[in-house]
Amino acid sequence: MKNETQTGPNERTLKLREIDMAYAEWRPELRGQGPTLLCVHATGFHRRLWDEIAEALTEFHLIAVDQRGHGLSSGAPVSHWRVFGEDLAQFIEAMDLGQIVGVGHSMGGHALVDAAAKLQDRFERLVLIDPTVAAPEDYAGGGRMPFNKDNPHPAIKRKNDFASADEMIDRFRDRSPYSLFTPETLRNYCVFGLTPAEDGGGYRLACTPAMEASVYMTSRTNGDVYKSVRAITLPVLIVRAKQADDPNTWDFTASPTWPGLAGEFRNARDLYMPERTHFVGMEVPHEVAQLIRSG
Repeated sequence: MKNETQTGPNERTLKLREIDMAYAEWRPELRGQGPTLLCVHATGFHRRLWDEIAEALTEFHLIAVDQRGHGLSSGAPVSHWRVFGEDLAQFIEAMDLGQIVGVGHSMGGHALVDAAAKLQDRFERLVLIDPTVAAPEDYAGGGRMPFNKDNPHPAIKRKNDFASADEMIDRFRDRSPYSLFTPETLRNYCVFGLTPAEDGGGYRLACTPAMEASVYMTSRTNGDVYKSVRAITLPVLIVRAKQADDPNTWDFTASPTWPGLAGEFRNARDLYMPERTHFVGMEVPHEVAQLIRSG
């Protein structure tokens, strides 16, 4: 696995009530001298998908977390999305973070909305990059999804074992959506997305196929996210990628964000980028870094 250089982030783990949450921290010496960027990844990803963005925002103290069951954080498959916001709020309080600019991608954006609503006085603003927040009516009745225990999400069938990170890179390099990633981001995704296999033979996905599938299958459970949305008075930037050509087709590259979401916040701005996919931060990290910087 990859070793950190002197310019890399500090890697630590913090014990919360239910899980141990891993995080990477860049430029801790800047804490308290300005905003702290708190970056929260998407389903199946991890803290080190933010590396290129962190390296572009050298004027900021920046922390990127591993959500439960992802990266180096502990946690079993989930049954409700409320846990992600609860974990994040606990992390913020345990770290005593303030002046936060919350930056969340996909499911990470959803988690940040819940955490910011609970701890609004600790935040300055939010940047939600294609957040997974569906239309309000999609959460009715527990938000039924086309997947269940008898028909699990296809993520359950992901290849889980690799001889090395290089094998994983070679496998994904020409496959969508990974082919959209910059070379550095793809390498980080693979290097830090694997853990040594328990039997000592090769590596396995840090976010197990069962964990990833459980997140997708429960993505309509947290209708209370709209209570959080409507409680937030902070400035919010919502970045939306292209919409699906066919809403009835499962398209990982299309936006999961309800187009009317900005109108549900008290102080939000919607930035529609139809030329970009859901993986905009992996496609053009320096462009996204500038959006975070300017708000």
